[in-house]
Amino acid sequence: MNRFLACFIIVPVLFACTRKTGDQPLEQLIRENLEFCSQQYMLMAESLPADVLPRSIDMKTSELVTSGSGWWTSGFYPGSLWYLFEYSGDSSLLEEAVRRTELIRKEQYNTGTHDLGFMLNNSFGHAYRLTGDTTFRDVLITGAQSLASRYNDTVASIRSWDHGDWKFPVIIDNMMNLEYLYRVAGETGDSGLIYIAENHTATTIRNHFREDFSSYHVVDYDPSTGEVFAKKTHQGTADQSAWARGQAWALYGFTSVYRETGNEQYLDVAKNIASFIMNHPNLPDDGIPYWDFDAPGIPDTYRDASAGAIICSALLELQEYVDEELSGQYIAMAEKQIRALSSDAYRATPGENDNFILKHGVGHLPGNSEVDVPLTYGDYYYIEAMLRMLELLDPGM
Repeated sequence: MNRFLACFIIVPVLFACTRKTGDQPLEQLIRENLEFCSQQYMLMAESLPADVLPRSIDMKTSELVTSGSGWWTSGFYPGSLWYLFEYSGDSSLLEEAVRRTELIRKEQYNTGTHDLGFMLNNSFGHAYRLTGDTTFRDVLITGAQSLASRYNDTVASIRSWDHGDWKFPVIIDNMMNLEYLYRVAGETGDSGLIYIAENHTATTIRNHFREDFSSYHVVDYDPSTGEVFAKKTHQGTADQSAWARGQAWALYGFTSVYRETGNEQYLDVAKNIASFIMNHPNLPDDGIPYWDFDAPGIPDTYRDASAGAIICSALLELQEYVDEELSGQYIAMAEKQIRALSSDAYRATPGENDNFILKHGVGHLPGNSEVDVPLTYGDYYYIEAMLRMLELLDPGM
């Protein structure tokens, strides 16, 4: 039996063996789990080859899966290390954060991917924020120009993929890059980056959402006219379904662009996405969604802890910008999600799970890729969510 499935007899997540988190004071729970995350990631550092980054666990062999710097998740492990160093002040975490961040430096010149926000902002962004070292800043600036090179003014969007039969695909995940562009624009005064981010956001609002504010995964455009060819949900159960991580990216992305701009339209979109997620009849009681809100076989199908962690972190920022009633609802949901993710149902024990933190993520189920495994971005947003909640509980920590 796989190491990270030791408590589960069948494939869908059951909750027979659960770390008791419901009655523990929330601040104590979070501090204990952040300490665990630090210890777990130092175990990861000791076992990880020097020239790679952790990605997941192989579904069939249960062996660690790593990546080079060019894989879209490369920035999450360094980003988690920077967060854990920020919390703990542990110099060992700092040293590992610097080592792994440096592996990604060359990606500042990569014009073949839209994922530079994930790759660079989550690694070099934290490095610059926490150290003030301008060599980190220089990487961010160059990388933002590489990302901007993928913008098409006719479509008024940044192109996502270069593979497949798509004409000009734009995925909802791409909203997660805009915070990066705004950040660099703030550093440099480059209004062209703001222009790109604002146009991309407007195009996403116009074409990605259904009436209930659920989102398609991919909108494919004609690059010569800007007309929509197709609306698809490539990693979900069907084109009209609500793929859980896609909804999470949308919520987080629109929350961050509101922070950067103060544009009330963006805030309204974020609130509507939050309402769709929180009030969906298929959202489980613990707040951790199934891999797709419309997945066949609910409740006997996979949960996606990574989507839960992203939603949790986004809600904890969004609550800052809304009225007291909504803020309370968002915080209550986020607390529920943190308690769930910190239980044995989703969180590993020391040395388990190939030293990843969360279990039961779903990457691309229709493609039979990374199903019911740990995902490095799930860990990142779980850590971020706990730090955001801790700041609420203990301001100025």
